[in-house]
Amino acid sequence: MEERMPEPVPTTPADVPATPEFTTHGVGPWPGGEAEWPREEWFDPELLANGDTRNVIDRYRYWRMEAIVADLDTQRHPFHVAIENWQHDMNIGSIVRSANAFLADTVHIIGRRRWNKRGAMVTDRYQHVVHHESVEAFTVWAAAEEIPIIAVDNVGDAVPVDRAELPQRCVLLFGQEGPGLTDEAMAAASGHIEITQYGSTRSINASAAAAVVMYEWCRRYAS
Repeated sequence: MEERMPEPVPTTPADVPATPEFTTHGVGPWPGGEAEWPREEWFDPELLANGDTRNVIDRYRYWRMEAIVADLDTQRHPFHVAIENWQHDMNIGSIVRSANAFLADTVHIIGRRRWNKRGAMVTDRYQHVVHHESVEAFTVWAAAEEIPIIAVDNVGDAVPVDRAELPQRCVLLFGQEGPGLTDEAMAAASGHIEITQYGSTRSINASAAAAVVMYEWCRRYAS
């Protein structure tokens, strides 16, 4: 398993100091020039000078990326997301993006190491992502962390997610659309859940399914 990059721990405020008016396209340079810049360490001088057009919430405008990650680390939810054997790179990026939106602890990629990060829309910079060579290596990690694996696949004895027991601390395991999870991955799980569907198609896009289940977790537990 790859090690996470070192996590900085800056001191961050309970409230962000007053900043210029925000727009959906970001903000320009801090008004008043360098003499008016805030001096807290989490602000990025380059962004203060040139503006901040990143897709971040208002709280994090002008913040250094490392400071944003450190602040997110103080708030992350206790669920993880794992994906096994996905061949469509853009789906991997999409699930990383959703994991960031729902403040998942970590995304675990099982099997394939390389993936196209374009679908993540740079959210991989803010989201912890680790790699496991195999399902066996992943299950060894989960056992060591004493975290239950919940398989998401519409097969066998899967229980609809809106009625299923969903542990607050867990890792949600998703397979590729079509082949789904391997037998080894299903056997490693302590619970099997699915998303109820009402149309003619047997499955939905895997990254979309992941977003639905993450939202359901947040609906139950997020404050």
